[in-house]
Amino acid sequence: MAQNTKEKKKFAKKLLHKYRMVVLNEDTFEERFSFRLTRLNVFVAVGLSAIFLIAATTVLIAFTPLREYIPGYSSGELKEKATELAFKTDSLQNVIRMNDQYLTSIKSALTGEFELDKLNRDSILSEPITDAEYEEINRIKADSLLREEVAQEDKYNILPTATENINFSLFAPVKGSISEKYNIEEKHYAVDIVVARNSPIKSVADGRVIFAEWTAETGYVIIIEHSYGLLSVYKHNASLTKSQGDMVRAGEVVATAGSTGELTTGPHLHFELWNEGNPVDPTEYIDFK
Repeated sequence: MAQNTKEKKKFAKKLLHKYRMVVLNEDTFEERFSFRLTRLNVFVAVGLSAIFLIAATTVLIAFTPLREYIPGYSSGELKEKATELAFKTDSLQNVIRMNDQYLTSIKSALTGEFELDKLNRDSILSEPITDAEYEEINRIKADSLLREEVAQEDKYNILPTATENINFSLFAPVKGSISEKYNIEEKHYAVDIVVARNSPIKSVADGRVIFAEWTAETGYVIIIEHSYGLLSVYKHNASLTKSQGDMVRAGEVVATAGSTGELTTGPHLHFELWNEGNPVDPTEYIDFK
């Protein structure tokens, strides 16, 4: 015990033992300045300096732009841009998903497997349906059974027979020469009619616009649903005068002729006619001359 006490006193004496640090001129050995130190003073000074440096470094990293120059740290502007891009990416994904659903609805319409209330992007018709329109929809559904019975006998007969005692005819969308005819073997389910640019394009019959948008391949496209399971398609238009959900009459202008889209070679109308999801030759029912 006595030896331990003696060693502790000796250690404390070493800590408190004073030393003199002198700074001399090397040439003249003139004393410039001097000060007294103890080992304890040195330990305290070094410890406080280390704490100060750690605190100062922490403050600089946490509250100043200097942290941007430290590997592993990003700037506030970069984080803000990254957050903004993340929101935009999420929004674009939602838009793409909605467009995919909408195009699927249009594909179903062309194949004859569609529901009228699913043709709008938000699954809601852009205009309220009147009582007369509801009656028209119910009448079309009631006629579906009769159409199913005669489908095998006259698959491509899109015009009503005389026994139905109804008046229905197709209006020519434009007048002009046909540059490319309807050809099933070449999968050209339409006729191309050469017309002057900005010529009016007219609806072939009464109906409702179920699609009116821009597409990369065929430019401005408008699709109209008519009675008796008919769909008419107008492509490569310069502009559209009707929007999705609009009701149109036979002979009413729905677009202007043009040459828009990647798959066009000049001003013309690419016109398709579909019956119950099956393409038909428009020249059998419409006089384009």
